[in-house]
Formats: sequence, structure tokens, C-alpha cells
Amino acid sequence: MRAVPGIARHVSTFAVILALGAPLCAAAQAPAPPSARPRLGINLAGPADWNTELPFVDVFRQSRPWISQRNGEAWGKGPPLEIDELGWVKRLPPGVYAESMLCTISGGHYPSGVYTVLYDGEGKIEFGKGPEVVESRPGRIRVRVDASRGGFSLQLRETNPENYARNIRVIMPGFEGTWEKDPFHPALLERWRGFACFRFMDWMHTNGSEIRAWADRPTLAHATFSKRGVALEWMIELCNRTKIDPWFCMPHLADDDFVRRFAGMVRARLDPESKVYIEYSNEVWNGQFAQSKYAGLRGVELGLGPKERPWEAGWHFTAVRSLEIFKIWEEVFGGHGRFVRVLPTQAGVGSVGEGVCGFRDAYKGADALAGAPYMPYSIGRGKNADIGKEMAGWTVDQMLDHFETTAFADSLERMRKDKAIADKYGLRLLAYEAGQHMVAFVRDRELLEKITATMHAANRHPRMGDMYQRYFDAWAATGGDVMAVFSSIGSWSNHGAWGVAEFYDSAPADYPKLDAVLKTARKWGQ
Repeated sequence: MRAVPGIARHVSTFAVILALGAPLCAAAQAPAPPSARPRLGINLAGPADWNTELPFVDVFRQSRPWISQRNGEAWGKGPPLEIDELGWVKRLPPGVYAESMLCTISGGHYPSGVYTVLYDGEGKIEFGKGPEVVESRPGRIRVRVDASRGGFSLQLRETNPENYARNIRVIMPGFEGTWEKDPFHPALLERWRGFACFRFMDWMHTNGSEIRAWADRPTLAHATFSKRGVALEWMIELCNRTKIDPWFCMPHLADDDFVRRFAGMVRARLDPESKVYIEYSNEVWNGQFAQSKYAGLRGVELGLGPKERPWEAGWHFTAVRSLEIFKIWEEVFGGHGRFVRVLPTQAGVGSVGEGVCGFRDAYKGADALAGAPYMPYSIGRGKNADIGKEMAGWTVDQMLDHFETTAFADSLERMRKDKAIADKYGLRLLAYEAGQHMVAFVRDRELLEKITATMHAANRHPRMGDMYQRYFDAWAATGGDVMAVFSSIGSWSNHGAWGVAEFYDSAPADYPKLDAVLKTARKWGQ
């Protein structure tokens, strides 16, 4: 969904229509919810050339899909490229080359040094934006990269249609001998040790996913993960290596065969001691996403709700499709003892939770209700629609004072409301996403820059770390179970400061909210 770093997918999370007055389905007397054990999980930032977490030592895994370039013309103005089913360029017309961006990260926050480029087939590869070739022979090139100059590009200048260049790998310095056996960057493996789960929503490119069939899935043979998401094999391998449970979001268009094969691979490869969290897509209630529109249409088609209220039909379809998915997983696993069946809600909005859990007693086939009790701070919208101009001269402390009395307090109320719905239906309460939600929605560019700068400073302030700690304490006191913080490592922009830190080499001492997340995860994981 997003086209720039900063995760635009969240900008209207708290501005969706809430469907006031929609009829709700009554539930039978539900059992008491199981005892909660608060733990922290993390949502991993999605694969893209601007991903600053650098999860893979082969940086081509996050490369931008090929851009067609014509010599002497403006950027990206080449003709459509002939691409194979795995994303490799099969042939190039005269005067045309294919270019892919890598490590578009500022400030030197990725490794400098000599990168090893490996490929199969026959072709001519060059590099844009600075790398110096220090060695070149067929199938192997070594280039010296200076990260302080920003990102760089790989340019496929020629390729033999009978044996086209493919299986391109660009290996970070120091990993030339280990990249095949150890594909994950050591910093990724170490940073999140002790966490309860990895939520793979962004790794799976869940929002707006076009995956329908098993043949559509990303594999280890694909040119890049930034097109369809990360291969399931590596999501499982990451969880096995770290002893962290996976949280998978089944694509909203995926057919039953996809779900069955996905579950089968998880059963065959995942450490049998691990639990699995299963959720249908992501925020299907949220009208900004394609999956919400799809669910509404399908719900109306199936007679699950009136066409005048497609959002309600969408909640009901979410319940129905979730139970279908859970049933398939139960058949594959021979029961549901190894996984957690997750139903979604919009945090603090009872009509959504009721509309999902209560429809056809869906709660009876589930284990947990999950919301996203963010600290909501959308300046220029809702309660804060008219406060933007006033904020132009605010200090960081002024903003944090206001944030604490509004957004922080609101998040605690969302927790309590979601817990009441979960308790009503005898479900565990989870948070599929959580954390601060500071975003400015103002049209005046100068004002936007001023407010955003203050928001970023607030996110680096010790008081934000203190609020995160009190936020986690409140979650535990409310009776919440796993809370998956959003998001892992990601650069900040006008679209938000979603990453708990900005770069793979960021130190917790410089990011108090990261420090609070790490300390709480390890304390709760003991």
C-alpha cells in the first residue's frame, strides 16, 4: 500500500466510519477468558529498497523491481520489460537497460565496503550512483560502496535471451562465505530475542495483496521480495532460529488450496514447540484497504449484510472467512492446539468487535480478539482538526504534555473497551499493533515540516520511553496478552515515526521507546 517510507497504511486508521447504530448479534453466555500472560511481539518492517532494518545479508532481496530505462531519456521512460515469472529480465531492446535500486538509505546507515555480486547466465552489469568496481569476471563482480553517498543501483545493460542473467545476489561485506547458510543479518537475530512473536503482516505485503493461488506466492527463486513479500520458507526459518512464534496474515483473496498448502509447510517446517497466530488479512474493517472493500462486496453478495451497510457485511464476511481458514488449519494440524485463532476488531469500537465475534457465534471457533490500541495523535483530523497552527511554535515538552493528556489517555480507554468485548466472548485479548500514532495532516508544507520535526523530537525524548513503559504496564493491568508493537526498525518521515528506532545500527540509548520495548519484552519473557 505505501509508496514511501513512513507507512502511509496507517494514516486513516482512526478516521474510518464507525457505522453507528448497526444491529449487533447477541452472544450466548461465554466462558470466562483464559488467564492472560502479557508479552511483547513485534511487527517487522516490510521488504523494500528503503528498509533500514536490513534483515538480509543479500541486499538484492529487498531491491526495487526493475525500472525500464532508455539511454538519453528521462528516468523510468523505457518501454515495458520482458520479465519471466520469477522477475528476471529475459531480453533488452536496443538502447534500453533495466535498473534496480538498492539500499536507498541516507546518513551512511548501511555497511560501507566491498559487496560481492553473484549471478547466473550471461549479461553485462554496471552500477549507478557511485560504486567502484574492483574485480569483475563472468558471474562474479566485487564493488566498493560508500554508504555515506546514499543508495546505489544495479544496472542490467545487456543480457543473453538464450541464457539471460538471473539469480543476482548482492552480498554485504563480511558475509561472502556464509550468506547461503545464514541469510539473516546478525543484528536482526539478536535484537528481537526474547520476544513473543513476529507479526509478518508487512513481510507478507498483506495490505492490498494480489495473491490468490499457491502459484502466486513469493519463493526463494524470485528476483526480489519487495514485489510480493518474503518467502514463507524464510519466515519459518527466522522463527526457528530465534525461537519466536510467527503471526501470519492470510491474504484476503487466497483460495482454500493456498491456505492448506501454507499451513502444510508451516506444520512440516516450524519447530513443533512453537505456537502460530492465524489472522485473516489485516484491518479488514478499515475502509482505506482493498481487503475491506473486498470483504464488504463479498458479504453483500453472500447475503451476510445489507448493501446499504457494506461495512457491516464486511465484518460478517470477516467472521465467516476467518472460521473457514481456521478450519483448514485444524484439518492440517489435526486440531488447533498449536495455533491461536485470531478475530479482529477496531480498537475501542465495540460495534466492530461485536459484528465479528457475535456473527453466527464466530467466537466459538476462535481463541483471541485482537485490536490496535494505539496512542492516537492525528493532527489536522478529528479532535485535533484545528490545532495545527497553534502547534507551530510548540516546544517538545508542550507537545508531549498534550499527547499525554489526549492520545495516551485515549489508548488506555481503548484497551479497557476491547477487554470488555473479549471477556464477553471468553477470548484472550491481543494487540496486533500498538505504540504511538503521531502524524500531522496539514496542507501547509512549512507547517507540516515544523509539526513533524517536533513529533520526531518527541519520539526521541525520554518522556516517550516513560510513556511506553506505563502503556505496557496498563496493558498488563488490563489483562492483555500478546501485544505486537508497530513497528520494528524504519526511517521516519512526514508520514509518521513508526519504527521504534530508525536504523539497523540505532542504539537503544538514543531511542528511549526502543529501550522501553526491549526491556519490557525481556522482562515479560522471563
